[in-house]
Amino acid sequence: MSINATLFVQAIVFLILVLFTMKFVWPPIAKALDERAQKIADGLAAADKAKSELTAVNQRVEQELSQTRNESASRLADADRRAQAIVEEAKARATEEGSKIVAAARAEAAQQAVAAREALREQVAALAVKGAEQILRKEVNAGVHTDLLNRLKTEL
Repeated sequence: MSINATLFVQAIVFLILVLFTMKFVWPPIAKALDERAQKIADGLAAADKAKSELTAVNQRVEQELSQTRNESASRLADADRRAQAIVEEAKARATEEGSKIVAAARAEAAQQAVAAREALREQVAALAVKGAEQILRKEVNAGVHTDLLNRLKTEL
């Protein structure tokens, strides 16, 4: 065989190989490459979408955190105001109760002083009668001299 015939047969075999490859091998490879490119594009789009959603969620979280901080600060301020009001109210009640106790103690002391004066008058009257008995050397009858003893009590 001559070199031209070999070259010609090799060219025909090469063309058959190219046609076979283009008909049966190349379409699945091209399809696989297209699918892979589509998957990569979908993944990048999903990543971009997730990134934008993450940014939106982060903003929402920050807003909710700031709102929660404001609410907790206002609740703490309300609690402090309530505590101060309760303390002031307790002080007012304690002062009022103390005033009532002092007034009751003064009234009781005045009653006890009156009772002590009455008891003292009774004892002075009894001593005066005893003294009169001693002076007169005679018994003084309390029933008979009631009028005299009552005047003596009122004078004392």
